[in-house]
Amino acid sequence: MEKTIDKDQNKRLFINAYKEYVKRPGSIELLNWIENSDFFEAPASSKFHLDVAGGLCEHSLNVCRNLKKLYELEKQAHPELTIGMDKIVICGLLHDLCKANFYKTEMRNVKNDAGQWEKVPYYTTDEQDPWGHGEKSVMLIMKYMKLEDDEICAINWHMGGFDDRVRGGASKSISVAYEKYPLAVLTQAADFIATYIDETR
Repeated sequence: MEKTIDKDQNKRLFINAYKEYVKRPGSIELLNWIENSDFFEAPASSKFHLDVAGGLCEHSLNVCRNLKKLYELEKQAHPELTIGMDKIVICGLLHDLCKANFYKTEMRNVKNDAGQWEKVPYYTTDEQDPWGHGEKSVMLIMKYMKLEDDEICAINWHMGGFDDRVRGGASKSISVAYEKYPLAVLTQAADFIATYIDETR
């Protein structure tokens, strides 16, 4: 059964959280770019988690919620750990900004339950800016708004070991990022919890 997503409510939740916590120079211009993209209509993936219209925004909200919960849990054990809500909202809501204007819908023939062929839509990708994944999100954000070092690392490396660069030999860089910035570790964990627990069908 396909997941039903309340796209209008999710858009409101996203924009309200963003406006409440993200106040940096350029933040309004970045939000305008997001609203003029297909971010709120796009899927989170082409065939895996939340591969439905509005899935990208829902996934981003899930990651933001998980990131906040994980931080609060770790803060109890490590009172010295301090991460502002602006950082949590920026990394949670914007880590997959690279997927805006990335998916397109095509049609394919599939046999229905009656054994008849019918055309059904499916998502494919249309990469206009081939800059990678996490690094692409960082570059899109920084066209409008400055990020701090821990935010850059958190967004850049949120895919963890699934990042193609790690398989290509960048494991040292990702290890250093996680050792240096707790925000990067928590963002990666929040993303995985959303993808593999919260969003399973």
